[in-house]
Order: sequence, then structure tokens, then C-alpha cells
Amino acid sequence: MARWQPDAPGRLAAAALDLFEEHGYESTTVTEIAERAGLTKSTFFRYFPDKREVLFAGSTVTGLLVEGIASAPPAAGPLDAVAHALDALGRTFFTADRREFSGRRQAVLNAHTELREREALKRIDLTASMIEALERRGVPSLTARVAAELGALVWEIAYDQWVDTNNSEGFGPLARQALADVRAAGVVR
Repeated sequence: MARWQPDAPGRLAAAALDLFEEHGYESTTVTEIAERAGLTKSTFFRYFPDKREVLFAGSTVTGLLVEGIASAPPAAGPLDAVAHALDALGRTFFTADRREFSGRRQAVLNAHTELREREALKRIDLTASMIEALERRGVPSLTARVAAELGALVWEIAYDQWVDTNNSEGFGPLARQALADVRAAGVVR
């Protein structure tokens, strides 16, 4: 690939995923990732602080969720605001063209403790961002925390189903169904 081609972060993520699958996470270097993407090591570090981060689009996802919560209808309750954000995430980020990459990415994450730990930390940060976004809507702190934690659970359920190659349903509908299931579980006595 020529260096002038667009989407350097995407190219680096694709190269990293290929190399992690081929040689393992531990055996792959930043230099190898950059070379596979047709870029330099310094370009890699312009976008990512280390090789763990190349598979995490955390700030993009967080930004979309926060924006989705903020743009929910004013009358939406806390969980409905989170659902609105998850719908937006499904339309803009977890799209059909990203499903195969995401499934492969998840398999690499599942195979490496260090990456699973990083994913867990990213989810904690994401939940904290949802709490803050809900509080900015005027939701009381405890209610915002509960809604965000349930939203994170809904996301995890929907994402696990979405990356399953046997499933063709979109992320948004899967998130809505997971939210309905979580709500139903809350009324079980």
C-alpha cells in the first residue's frame, strides 16, 4: 500500500489483526504492523500509544454513545436514552461491513489475557462516560449509574450476538432485544 492512502488507523488495525492471527499477539511488533499497513512506526504512534490499543476504537465508540445519549428525545428516560445511543452506535459503527472484522478481533481478544483485561478497562471507562452523559441530562447520579451499568450489560449481550457468524441481525435490533430481556428480568419475582 502506498503511504498516501487514507484511513491510516483503519489500515493499522487491519494489519495488526492479520498479524495477531498469523503470529500471535505477543510475537507481533509495532514495526511489523506499520510495515504491513504500508506506514512507518512513527505513524503508528501518531494514532496509538501501544500495540494493545490498535484493536480498541474506544474514543470513537465513547463519543458516539455520549452523543447518542445527549441527542435522545428530552422526554426519554435514562434507559431509553441509553437505548437511543445503542441504536445510533448500530447505525454508525457496528455496521454490517464491520461484522467480520469485529468477530475476528473478538477471537484475538478472547485468546489473550492482556487484551481481555484491556477490554474490561475500556468497558469501565465507557460506562463512566455513559454515567456522565446521563447526569448531564439531569439524571440523578445513582439512577445514571444503574442505567449505564445496565446499558453496558445490554451492549455486551448484543455485541456477543452480533459478532456471532451464525447471526445476521443488526446491532441495534439486538441491543433493543437485550434491553427488553434485561427489563423483563427486572420484573421477575
